[in-house]
Amino acid sequence: MSVFFFTAFTVAEILLVVLTLTKFSEKSAWLNNRAIIRLAETVLLLGIILVPSTHMKWRFLTALFVIIIRFLTAGIAWLIKRKKVSGLKKKAGTVVNCIFSILLIAFTLVPAFLFTNYNGLHPTGNYQVKETGAILVDESRKDSFENDGSFREVPAHFFYPDTDNGNFPLVVFSHGAFGYYQSNFSTYEELASHGYIVVSLDHPHHSFFTTDTEGKTVTVDTDFINDVMKINEETSNQQVFDLSQDWLKLRTDDENFVLDTIEQAKNTSRLSKIWHTENEQIILDVLAKTDTDKIGLMGHSLGGASGVALGRTRNDIDAVIALDGTMLGEITAVNNEKNVYYSESYPVPVLDFTKEKDYNERELYKNKNGYPYVNEYVIANAKDGKTVIFANAEHMDFTDLPLISPFIASMLGHGDVNSEEFMNTVNGIVLNWFDYYLKNEGTLDIQAKY
Repeated sequence: MSVFFFTAFTVAEILLVVLTLTKFSEKSAWLNNRAIIRLAETVLLLGIILVPSTHMKWRFLTALFVIIIRFLTAGIAWLIKRKKVSGLKKKAGTVVNCIFSILLIAFTLVPAFLFTNYNGLHPTGNYQVKETGAILVDESRKDSFENDGSFREVPAHFFYPDTDNGNFPLVVFSHGAFGYYQSNFSTYEELASHGYIVVSLDHPHHSFFTTDTEGKTVTVDTDFINDVMKINEETSNQQVFDLSQDWLKLRTDDENFVLDTIEQAKNTSRLSKIWHTENEQIILDVLAKTDTDKIGLMGHSLGGASGVALGRTRNDIDAVIALDGTMLGEITAVNNEKNVYYSESYPVPVLDFTKEKDYNERELYKNKNGYPYVNEYVIANAKDGKTVIFANAEHMDFTDLPLISPFIASMLGHGDVNSEEFMNTVNGIVLNWFDYYLKNEGTLDIQAKY
C-alpha cells in the first residue's frame, strides 16, 4: 500500500509539472490544478487507510496529516487568489515544488515503508480469537524506575477463544529485552484458536513502550538498554550474573503477581481495585473459563529466561518454553569466574529453542570452560528437557518482527529463512508441547533440528 500510494503521489506531482510546463502555464491554472491534485491525493490516502484490508493504520497517519494540510492550503489559496493572480508560473518554481513535495511525502511515509501490512498468520484452530486487556497495579511493590514512589504496574493482554463453553489452560508470555507484548502475536492467536487463554505481559521500562494507568506512554529505560548492550560484549561472568539477577527478579515478580492476581480473581469471581480495565465483565468471563490448574510459561530471549526461572520456583507450573533465551536464572552463583548451577534437576518439562550456530558453540563453551553451557545443563537434568535447533535462523526470527518489519528485524538479527514458514513451524511446535503437557493430548512430534 505504501509503495502504491507513493508511486501514485509521485506520478500526480510530475503530472502537475508537465501540465504547468506544457498546457496550463498560467498561475491561475496552476492553482486550480494543484488544488484538484491535492484533493485526489487526500481521497486516495484516506481510501487506503479506511479499507478493512489495511492494518496498522498508524503507519499512514503522519502522511495523512501532511496531505490534508497541503490540500487545505492549496484549496484556500485557490479560493483567495484564483481571480487575482496573473502571468505565468515560473518553471523553476514548479520543478522545485515537485521535488520538495515528493521528498516530504517520502519522509512522512517512512513508518509505512518500515512496517508491513501484517495482521498475524492464519490460525489453524477451530476457535475465533478475541483480545482484551487490563493493567494490574501491584500495591506491594514500588516501581524502582520511578521517582514518585508509585506502585509497579503490569499491563496484561488476554488472547482467548471466542466461546462460552470450555475450560482452557493458561499460558503466560514474557517478551524479550526492549520487546513488546505483541512480539509473538501469531503464537498467541494459534494457541487461543486451539483452546488456550494466553496472557502476554508488558514489563514497563523493559518493554520498548507501554502505557500506564494514567494513559502515559512508558518507554524503555536507557540504563537497561546500556546494560543489555554491555553483557552482549566481552563481559565477565560475574557482571552478567549481577545484572541478570536484577532483571530476572523484576520480571518473575511481575509474572508471579499476575498469576496470583488471576487466580484470586477467578476464585472470587470478582476484580479487585488493582485491576484497571474498561472490560471488567469480559475479563471475568475469560477468567471463568481459564483452567488455572494447567499453566504454561513461555517467552522470547530474556522473557524465556524469566519463564524458566519462574518454572523452578512455583509449584503450579506444568510446562515451560524458552524461545532463544539463555537460562540465566539457573545460574546460582559465580565462583572465580565459573558459573555455578542448581544441583537439583529442573522440576517441570522445559523446551529450549535455539539457533544452530549457537548450539554449535555450546560444545566449544564446554571445552573451553570445563563445564556445560547453562541451557545444556538444564535440559540434560530436567524432568523432561528437549532442545530444538533451527538452521539459518537469527534471534528475531523467533518472533513476528520479521513479518512486521523486515528492515528492523535485519538490523536486530534476521536469518536466511522464510519468516512465515518459520513462525508457522515455531507455533506448531509450541502448540504440540503445550497440548501434550497441559491438555494431555496427542504425542510429542518434535524433531531435533529444523
